[in-house]
Amino acid sequence: MQKLIIQKYLALLIGLLFCLPSYAAQTEAPLPDTFAENKVVLQISDRDPFKQTLVLNVAANLQRYYEAQNIDIEIVGFGPGVRLMFEGNTNTDRINNLIANGVRFSACENTINNMAKKLGYKPKIQPAVSIVPAGAGRILQLNKAGWQILKP
Repeated sequence: MQKLIIQKYLALLIGLLFCLPSYAAQTEAPLPDTFAENKVVLQISDRDPFKQTLVLNVAANLQRYYEAQNIDIEIVGFGPGVRLMFEGNTNTDRINNLIANGVRFSACENTINNMAKKLGYKPKIQPAVSIVPAGAGRILQLNKAGWQILKP
């Protein structure tokens, strides 16, 4: 009896292993078209305003150092870090400035949905921010495509 249960769990586990890669491939956001020599993804997963400002500073400094046309930057927020991308965030002007200079912002849909459950409403995200199915997954996707991960 116990052997039969173990076999059923193993069959279920093996089935899940085969399903996960195809599920992930279907839900990933498209990779950006870029010819930049340097490709950087900045992770923000912290609610601390100091760390959120630090991420924006790093993006601006990288653009100055490499010149905007030689670097492609995407800032990916998940967990409490998504708050950086809320409409009305104190850094909205800086974010819009970075977007105008080519920096992309991505917010985790899983986090937004979980926040909506706790808050009772879906938080508004700045219009220029892309929503990706999973922030951590987006970082791994970009890393797999040759992007360097920085977590200031």
